[in-house]
Amino acid sequence: MPSNQSEIETYLADLSDDRRELIEEVRQVILDNLPEGYEEAFNWGMITYQVPLEIYPDTYNKKPLMYAALASQKNHISLYLTGIYSDDEAKREFEQAYKATGKRYDVGKSCVRFRRLDDLPLPLIGETIASLSVDEFIDRFKAASSKR
Repeated sequence: MPSNQSEIETYLADLSDDRRELIEEVRQVILDNLPEGYEEAFNWGMITYQVPLEIYPDTYNKKPLMYAALASQKNHISLYLTGIYSDDEAKREFEQAYKATGKRYDVGKSCVRFRRLDDLPLPLIGETIASLSVDEFIDRFKAASSKR
């Protein structure tokens, strides 16, 4: 079940109609594909999809591990996909699959930036969200952390 639901609803209500519609569409794709065990919450000023602390409490900042997130920024919307950005091979595969869709590939260090729904390959986003169980994500996090 989602946590911080009232904060998510307040966040969405404060957005312009066009931004809210975009985020709600992508949010639904995420929720439809989110593996069991993750929770939807409102953290860091974003709608987040995270590993509950009850499942994995051993984080460096005592906050849940963020698997994905959605945020309305000044000039775009950001979709954070930390699950793939913590693994170089997964990141490469995602980039290749994204570019193969013909959509504009606009990324930051751990996010995909978009302005319109047409900019985002929703089936690929759904596949990417569905691709890592909570246990696999925790293992990937631990492996990446051990390299630091």
